[in-house]
Amino acid sequence: MGDSFMLHPQLAKDTLFLGDWPLCRVLRMNDRGYPWLVLVPRIADIREIIDLQDADQQRLMSEIAQASRIMRKQLAPDKINVAALGNVVPQLHVHIIARFVTDPAWPRPIWGVKPVEPFDAAGAASMVADLRAQLGFAQ
Repeated sequence: MGDSFMLHPQLAKDTLFLGDWPLCRVLRMNDRGYPWLVLVPRIADIREIIDLQDADQQRLMSEIAQASRIMRKQLAPDKINVAALGNVVPQLHVHIIARFVTDPAWPRPIWGVKPVEPFDAAGAASMVADLRAQLGFAQ
């Protein structure tokens, strides 16, 4: 990927780093309330999926499917939400959220329903290690 890629400061603040796939940086939203991954294509100055080259669009869809399959296998959610909104953070990023009929926002979108519950340091380290293994990143 390009040397000029930089993660948007808001994404860096709100997430935990898991690793890099061929196209995307894989992050975990730092919110215990929802199982929530964020994929960020490691290409500078991309705002929309349509701004990616065709091959990168296909790679993005493949990586979204890979993350979704892993979440479905590990968590058995009732639904997997996939969204590329970018209204607050303009850098292209895709949210992949495992949803359950028992979660506090169901069936509404999760944004703004309840305050973010960040992981404590020990919880973050444990969760990151588990997710890295599930996602195929070397320990």
